[in-house]
Order: sequence, then C-alpha cells, then structure tokens
Amino acid sequence: MRHRLALAIVLLPLAACGARQSGSASSPPPTPAPSQSTSSGNTTTVTGLNGTKGDIVGTIRPGGKFSRIQIGMGQKQVADLIGPPTDTAGHITGKAFIPFYFGGDTTMTEQFYKGEGQLSFAPTALGSGVQTLVRIINDPSEQGYAH
Repeated sequence: MRHRLALAIVLLPLAACGARQSGSASSPPPTPAPSQSTSSGNTTTVTGLNGTKGDIVGTIRPGGKFSRIQIGMGQKQVADLIGPPTDTAGHITGKAFIPFYFGGDTTMTEQFYKGEGQLSFAPTALGSGVQTLVRIINDPSEQGYAH
C-alpha cells in the first residue's frame, strides 16, 4: 500500500504537467511582431524572427555588418550575410545545472567581429544543432578575439 501511495505522489505532479502542456498546445500563445521591443538603458529587448526574444546592446551602425542581421537568424544564415567571425568561443550557461530543465539555451556560442562587436547564439531546443542569434552587442572598439 505504501508503494502505491508513493507512486501516486510522484506521478500526480507529472500528470498535472502533462494536462497543462496539452491544454497549451491547443491554443498557442500569440507570436509578437518582430518589431516589438522594450528598452532598458543601453540594452533593447526585441522579438525577432519566429518569435525569438533577444537583446541588442548599443546602437546598430547604419551600413555596418550588424545592420543586415536580426535576432532569430541561424548561425549559418548570419555567416552567409556578414561573413565569418574573427574569433569564436563557446560556454555552457547556468541553465545547464537546473535539474529537469529541457530548454535549449544551456550553451552559448559567442562570435567576435573586429570593429563591429559580438554576436551570441544559443540552441532553441534541447538537443537542437541549430544555433539561433539571441544577442547583438555593438562595439566599434571590439578587437575581434575572445577575451
């Protein structure tokens, strides 16, 4: 009897999660337009392609490389538009240590462009090989190498 009670206690929250997820699947949240943004100091949070939320730090220089890209683009698409970076670095994020976290942003790839700034890419889903642009840091004094 105690084993059944313990099993019920463990499975009850999982069943509730499944019910909540199946309800949200039938009515997905509205996708904001890519032009929506909020600003805080020198950082602007925007909703880019495919509803991807990201940050733009500083002001994008008109005619610069970063003026041709937008949050939500894939890593390959960005490279095709503005060329390869001067240097690249990667790291895991704090979300990698959250038990039972199944989001995709557990790793981050940073790309440095000399004289332009830095781009940050993260996978959108757990196990996804596609890296999506989530942050643009405009910095004309960027040396182009991982610090």
